[in-house]
This record gives sequence, structure tokens and C-alpha cells, in this order.
Amino acid sequence: MAALPPIDDATEALDLTVRGFLFHLRRDSEGRLTIAAPHLEGYAAFALDWSSPDVQRRIAGGRKQLLAKAVGLHKKPAATVFDGTAGLGRDGFTLAALGAEVTLAERNPVLAALLRDAHRRALALPLTRDAATRIRIIEHDSAASLAAAQGFDAIYLDPMYPDDGKRALPSKEMQILRDLTGGDADADALLVAARASGVGRVAVKRPSKAPWLGQEKPNLSMEGTQARFDIYLR
Repeated sequence: MAALPPIDDATEALDLTVRGFLFHLRRDSEGRLTIAAPHLEGYAAFALDWSSPDVQRRIAGGRKQLLAKAVGLHKKPAATVFDGTAGLGRDGFTLAALGAEVTLAERNPVLAALLRDAHRRALALPLTRDAATRIRIIEHDSAASLAAAQGFDAIYLDPMYPDDGKRALPSKEMQILRDLTGGDADADALLVAARASGVGRVAVKRPSKAPWLGQEKPNLSMEGTQARFDIYLR
């Protein structure tokens, strides 16, 4: 993507044109960094909120849920996990709340700024502070980061699925995310880099009917009602 102005904790207001779309970054009355996409009519600005009921429901699923099992938390609750496609950070925060030490890697500078803001607020709230202490955020191209991911217990990938015009519309947040990032066209390459890293377990989240990433057959798959986790073992 084209170079963007620095986005840091001091950013109060910024208008960005990315991939031909205009986005507004603003601090709201609570000091949260929010993003709005005026080209999507009726979509209100939003901030990443890891204390939301949706995230708390995910955490309540415990280590027996497929996400936790996919990265091996049912066997090693304090596993170190490299989340190579951090996105909105919900899965990564859920894993941290369940005991994992999580590194969130995000290459899009706007998303990285929103993640840092969510992390800052999570550290300040009693409900989320403990989990937030187990999260580290890096703003770096995932493929390059994966090459240096040795030493982690698991790598987690949740690449954005291409819009084929046949699927139901994603959530409003995910539609904004798709327009902001353009998706993960190099998703196959991310799997190659993850498997070449030497990390013993790579978990890939996919839509339930989607083909294997890169046409690479996993060692095992965990099927859910809406998503599937493909597990690649060294």
C-alpha cells in the first residue's frame, strides 16, 4: 500500500485515502481511536473493543473450543502463539485470555494503530488487564515476520477469504477491513512461510466450505458450524 502518515498514540484526527477509499480516524469522547468509512453508507465509526460482550463470549468458551484446541492450548495452556494475521485482534485476545502468550503481527498501519489503542485500553481495565499483559503487537509484514517466528509453540493464521460475490456479507467491521486492506492476496505464501519457520504447529482458520490454503492438505482438521481449523504439524 502507499505510504501513510505516522499513526501513533498522539493522533487525534486523520483522513486517509487507501485503495481509492476515504477513511476517517478520530478520537471519540472516551479517547478511543475510531475508524469510519464514509463510502459505506450507514456504517458508524467503531473502535476495537476487547471487553465487548462478543469477545467475552468467545473467552467463556474456554480451552475446549476449537480455536484454543487448534493452537494446542488444551495441552499447553501457556503456549506461545504467533498470530500472523492479527486483524481486529479478537482471536488473539481470546487466546491470551485463555492463558497463551500472544504476538499479534499486523502489516496494515491503520489496523496496527487500532490494535495498539485497543491494547492500551485493555491494560487499563480490570476485566481485560491480565490477558492484555500477555499480548505483544508488532507492525510488520507477516511473511517476513514468520521467518523469524522460531521458538513459538504455534502459528495462527486467519487470512481474509476473497470476496467471490456468492457469500453472505460479512460484519460491518469486516467489510471496512476488506476495503482498507484489500484482503490477503498472499495467503498461500503466508502458509509456506509459516511451515518453513520450523514452528511445530500451524493452525489456519478457514470458512467451512473453503479449500485448503495453497491446496496443502493439513495433518488434521477441526470442523465447526461456520469455520474450520486446518492443522499442519512439523
